[in-house]
Amino acid sequence: MGTVVERLRAAGCVFAEDEAKLLLSAARTPAELEDTVARRVAGLPLEHILGWAEFCGLRIAVDPGVFVPRRRTEFLVHEATSLAHPGAVILDLCCGSGALGTALAATIDRIELYAADIEPAAVRCARRNIVPAGGLVYEGDLFDPLPETLRSRIDILVANTPYVPTEAIGMMPPEARVHEPRVTLDGGRDGLDVQRRVAAAASSWLVPGGHLLVEASERQAPDAAAIFAASGLIPRIARSEDLDATVVIGTRPPRS
Repeated sequence: MGTVVERLRAAGCVFAEDEAKLLLSAARTPAELEDTVARRVAGLPLEHILGWAEFCGLRIAVDPGVFVPRRRTEFLVHEATSLAHPGAVILDLCCGSGALGTALAATIDRIELYAADIEPAAVRCARRNIVPAGGLVYEGDLFDPLPETLRSRIDILVANTPYVPTEAIGMMPPEARVHEPRVTLDGGRDGLDVQRRVAAAASSWLVPGGHLLVEASERQAPDAAAIFAASGLIPRIARSEDLDATVVIGTRPPRS
């Protein structure tokens, strides 16, 4: 194990010992171990090598070329769980691997779960996670592929939209900017382009009193909240210092 740790540490892997244990446990032969270590040293995300990511205590299938769920996004799941009720209708938009929807299905009883993504590889991967949890996954741009019967029925809309400003993409770690689709990272000039589109349409899909939750940087959060307000949603910002995570929540006003 020592040699594997040294190679990973030399390649800049911060958690070299933990990663070495995972690679050793996954490899069935010395040749397979050498292959996986070489791929990790070359910069391939650990989750793509293993075929899964740990998220909210679950193993989420993650295929090559699919966005890897981040630990900070567990805070978004926490906030959504606190707002949901048993039997809630939940949409995981820009779902990637479907990690958020899968985690919510494991936490909230009897939910009606839907997910959508524009990336075919992500949709294939999400189906491996979402369908066993009782959900349905659609392929297309944001709300476009969803059935009209969902309009005004969604209680919780989680949307882990891309929010990295275009000019900041080049400063991301190589394992993200090289191995994850740019469409899952690039949020436009200020990082909020996709959130604007989601917020603009959200009210027509949410039930009165329903909630839209997105992740943003702490710096972006006030602007995202203003976008929500301009779209007719009541905004608030939640923050986790432990996870260095910021979530912006918009609520469709209840009927008076």
